[in-house]
Formats: sequence, C-alpha cells, structure tokens
Amino acid sequence: MKKIVPILLAVVLLFSSCGKKQTDNNDNINTKPTTNETQNTNQQKPSENNSSKTEDENKEEDNKETTGKDENIKNDDVLIIDADVSSLSNKELDFGPPPVKNNESQYMPKQTVELFKKYDAYYLGDRTKKEIYLTFDEGYENGYTAKILDVLKEKNVKAAFFVTRPYINQNKELIKRMVEEGHIVANHSSTHPSMPQKAIDFEKFKKEFEDTEAAFKDVTGQDMPKFFRPPMGKYSELSLYYTQKLGYKTIFWSFAHKDWLVDDQPPVETTIQRVIDRSHSGEIMLLHAVSKSNTEALPTIIDKLREMGYEFKPLTELK
Repeated sequence: MKKIVPILLAVVLLFSSCGKKQTDNNDNINTKPTTNETQNTNQQKPSENNSSKTEDENKEEDNKETTGKDENIKNDDVLIIDADVSSLSNKELDFGPPPVKNNESQYMPKQTVELFKKYDAYYLGDRTKKEIYLTFDEGYENGYTAKILDVLKEKNVKAAFFVTRPYINQNKELIKRMVEEGHIVANHSSTHPSMPQKAIDFEKFKKEFEDTEAAFKDVTGQDMPKFFRPPMGKYSELSLYYTQKLGYKTIFWSFAHKDWLVDDQPPVETTIQRVIDRSHSGEIMLLHAVSKSNTEALPTIIDKLREMGYEFKPLTELK
C-alpha cells in the first residue's frame, strides 16, 4: 500500500505538469504571429518608414512645386503685381511729334526721350541711316487693305499692320494673307481704349493684350509678334511699364497725317507731297488703312522714297 501511494502521487504530478505545458503552448500559439503575420509585420515596418520618408519627400516636392510656380510666373503677374508701382505716374499723355521737313532733326522733350528709352518705346529709328519703317493701323476694314497688300507685294515692301481683336475676327483671310506675305501683324489692343485708363486695373490692362493675342493665334496658329501701338497714341508711364513687362515694345511714330477721316480725305497729290516733304532717316511712318487717299498714293510714295535713297525695313530691325 505504501508503494502504491507514491506511484499515485507521481502520476498526478505528471498529468499536472503536462496540462501546464499545454496551456503555455496554447498561449504561445495564440500570441505568436504566424509566418504570414510575421511577413505582414515585417512588410509594415518598412512601409511605415516609407510613409515617413514619403511625407518628407512630399514636403520637398511641395517646396519644389511652389518654387517652380514662382519661377514660372516671375516674369508675368508676380513681377508686375508685386512691384511697387506707386511711384509711376498714370497721368494720360497724348503722343504727337512735330512735323519734320527736309530730313531735319525732330524735336522731342528730353523727359519723353528718356521715358521711352527706359520702357522700350520707339517713335524713331536710327537717324544715321536712310531707313523707313512702314506701318498701318487697322481699327476696322474699309475695303482698301487687299489693294494695299497688292501694292506691297508688287513693290516687295514689308510692313507692319497694327490690328484690334474685332478686326482679326472679322477679317481672317486678310490676316492670314498678311502673315503669309511676310508682314508683321502686331497688337493694337482688343477694344481700342485709352491704355492709361486700363492701367488702373492691371488685369483689365493685360486682357487688352491677351484677347487680341488669342484671336490672332486662333486664326494663324502663331504667336503674335510683341509690338504694341497704343490706341490714339494715349499713354502714361505706368502703361508703358506694364506694356514692357508683358514683353512688348511700344511703337509710336515720327510721321502721320490727317488720313483717318473717311469722309474728308486729302487729295492723292497732297498725300504724296506730305509724305515726301516730311520724310526722314529712321522714320516710323503711320498710315491708316481706311484711307482711300493713302491707298492710291502708296505706289508713288514707295517709288519716290526709293529714288531718294530710302530703304524700307521691318520693325524687327528697329533698334
């Protein structure tokens, strides 16, 4: 009996020990991750690091994008809008050079000359060269532009046509012909306003340029050359500044005559004599294409000026 009792105690202890081990194993099975779970956990750790790294990279990218945006618009809105323009006068001025005779020097106030030089505005070319820049203003079509183009083609003269947005939209074939025949089609604004009045609001000012550019591109598929003639010759220091910042040269004139009144046209001989008498080196000649007198006088004007030793040059050669 004494032998049986220790045996029974040993058996009980053995079963108790096995039960405890099994319980521990079950706990371990329940808490220890499986192979898949281990893989997922191992994958998650780098993922978390990547997430942290990506966040830093994203910040870097955001900075790069912001910097990129600033660089992209630095030459457009930011330079113009952020610049201190309070010192620039927006007083409306009217351009009107005095007539020149016998190739004499044309008087222009020193203040005006300096202002034009500062803002890429031109009214005269090189006074030492017998060169003439022939330009036409086109506010609307009066039936003469095709004839003018015929004469220019026949005489092998390249000119510049300053056009408005409505003119482009209403005369698409003429615009295409101007471009195809090698003439400059330049910006004369969208609505033909006083540019100093538009300069009160830069966005409205800029729209005068951009709407005309868009119309030109729709018709030709090309970007508009960066030459601008202010409607009616009205300008201010601020309007010249904005024009320059938009990438344009402002083109005034050193010769013009009263040719825009379609019901009060000068006789053809008078037009010819005016142009010849007032011709001068570096001349930027302004003619209105609505003028019947200009159109009829043009062949003779070109011939006579060439006989006098003048050459016709495009605005792209203006310095």
